Amino acid sequence: MATTPMVPPIPAAGNTTFEGNPAPPPPGTDMTGICFRDQLWLNTYPLDRNLVFDYFALSPFYDWTCNNEQLRLRSIHPLDISHLSKMIGTEYMLSELLEPHLFVFRKQKRDGPEKTTPMLTYYILDGSIYQAPQLCTVFSARV
Repeated sequence: MATTPMVPPIPAAGNTTFEGNPAPPPPGTDMTGICFRDQLWLNTYPLDRNLVFDYFALSPFYDWTCNNEQLRLRSIHPLDISHLSKMIGTEYMLSELLEPHLFVFRKQKRDGPEKTTPMLTYYILDGSIYQAPQLCTVFSARV
């Protein structure tokens, strides 16, 4: 009797993948309680508008299937709107900045050159990366 090959289990959030990388959290996971900081990177590189996306891509908040990553693989700056506007899918945009202390990224879904739907917001404050809470969460919180 032939044996059926076992399909490896999908790693749970917090576990590692077969490559040793942390497994991405499942979609819809609330990550507002997570703070990411890579002090070695911050000691090595300046946190400015040219390198901030590379720093953000190190965090667990980064979606490796986004359009920005496709641009990075083609050696195009990942925040180049002239290329991003021609793509469809998930992307990150640098929406606000106050160099070198504050950078705000918006994760959005692009459905066309002029049509985007905001999904989540992340901010980097003095080198620490956070997910901003959604407005409905803020309103529903008890004061």
